[in-house]
Amino acid sequence: MPLACPPALRRAPRAALRHCRPLLAALALCATPLAQAAPAWITVGERAYALLQQQAPALRSQASTAARLSDGARETVHLVQVDDGQLEALSQAVHESLRRCGGYRWHASRADGLLALQALRSAPTAPAVAAPSYAIDNADLVQPLLNQVQDSRILATIQTLSDFQNRYYTSNPGVQASDQLAALWSSLAAGRSNVSVRQVSHRGWPQKSVVLTLQGSSQAKQKVVLGAHLDSIVSGKVTDSTRAPGADDDASGVASLTEVIRVLLDSGYQPRRTIEFMAYAAEEVGLRGSQAIAQQYKRQRQQVVGVLQLDMTAFQGSAGDLYLFTDYTNAAQNTFLANLAAAYLPELTVGYDRCGYGCSDHASWTAAGFAASFPFEAAFADDNKAIHTANDTTATFGNQALHAAKFSRLALAYAVELGTDGPTLNGR
Repeated sequence: MPLACPPALRRAPRAALRHCRPLLAALALCATPLAQAAPAWITVGERAYALLQQQAPALRSQASTAARLSDGARETVHLVQVDDGQLEALSQAVHESLRRCGGYRWHASRADGLLALQALRSAPTAPAVAAPSYAIDNADLVQPLLNQVQDSRILATIQTLSDFQNRYYTSNPGVQASDQLAALWSSLAAGRSNVSVRQVSHRGWPQKSVVLTLQGSSQAKQKVVLGAHLDSIVSGKVTDSTRAPGADDDASGVASLTEVIRVLLDSGYQPRRTIEFMAYAAEEVGLRGSQAIAQQYKRQRQQVVGVLQLDMTAFQGSAGDLYLFTDYTNAAQNTFLANLAAAYLPELTVGYDRCGYGCSDHASWTAAGFAASFPFEAAFADDNKAIHTANDTTATFGNQALHAAKFSRLALAYAVELGTDGPTLNGR
C-alpha cells in the first residue's frame, strides 16, 4: 500500500519543509506507492532511522538490535522495508542531512536482513580467522617501496576515472569504467605468472567489481584484502548522460590502490600471503558489491586476515593527515595501522573519528566477521562537501594528489607487513 504523507507535514510551514526536502524527495512519501517498484530491505543506523521516522511515521522498523562497536559504543540498527526505486535518493538524503555516505546496507530479502542484525548482535568485529601477529619487522622491504610512490600517477588515474560521464552501477559509463580499470590492472600485471585480474559479475546490476590477485607463496590460503569503490553518484535520477565525476568519491581511493599495485608489481615483490585488490561496484546504493564478495568469502570460509578500505583519499579537509574510523572496524587492526604510520610515515599525524553505520565497504567485511579498517582523508565533519555532485572534480583538491599519496604509502606498508608476516597467533 502507498505510504501516506503525514498530516503534520502537509500543514508544516515552507521554511520547515525546506529542511526535510532531501528526505522527502528521497522517499517520495506523498506520491509514490511501494507497488511501483520492487520492495527492498535495508538495515540503517539509529540516526538515519530517526530521520526516516521524523518525516515518515508510517515507515516502521521490522526488527532491530543493539550493535556492539569495536570502540565500546553501542548503536541501534533497524531493519526497514523501502521502495528499491528510491534507494539512490535515500543515499543522497543521508549524505545531505547527516553528512554521511550511504548510511545503510541493502539486503536481498527480509531473511538476509535478519541475519545481518543477528551478526551485529553476536560479535560484529570478531575475525573469522585468527589475528595476525601485527609485527612491524619488514622495513628492508617496505622502506624502498615507499619512495617509489608517485603522486602524479595517482592524479592521472583519478583523472581517467573521473573523465567518465559517471560510474553509476547501472549506467553504460559505469560498465565501461569497470572494463577500463580491469584493462589497466591487467597491463600492470603483464608478465607476472602469479598475478591475475578478474571482473566479478553481480546479480541485479551490470557494473562489475574488479579484483587483482597477487598469489602468495607459503601461506597462500591466507588473504589480505585492500579495497575501494568504483561507482559514483549524484542526487536525483542518474542516466548515462548524468555528470557524476566522483573524483574524490571514490576515484581517489581506486587510484591510491592502483599505485600500490604498480609499485608492488614493478618491484617483483612476492608475498607469503595472497594479497587481493578490489574495486567494488554499487557501494553508493547499499554497499552491494562488497557485501556480495564478503558474504561469498564467508560462505567459502576464506581465510581473510585483514581488510583495508580506501574511500576518499585526496581532499585534506582537516589539520591531520589520516583519520581512523573506530566504529564498525577492528580495534587491533586500527592500532596496527597507527603503528605502521608511526614507524614508516612519522611525519604524518593520525586522528580518530566515527562515520556511522554502513558508511563504506569496510562495513561489509566487518559484518561478515573479518577484521576491517577504514583510514579517511579528514575528520568526518571536514569531509569534501562537493561529493555526490557534479563538482566532485580534481579541482576540489587543487589538481594534485599529494594527500592521496599518503594513503598509498600506508596501504603499501599494510600490504607488505601483513603479506610477509609469519603464522597467525595460534599458529595457523
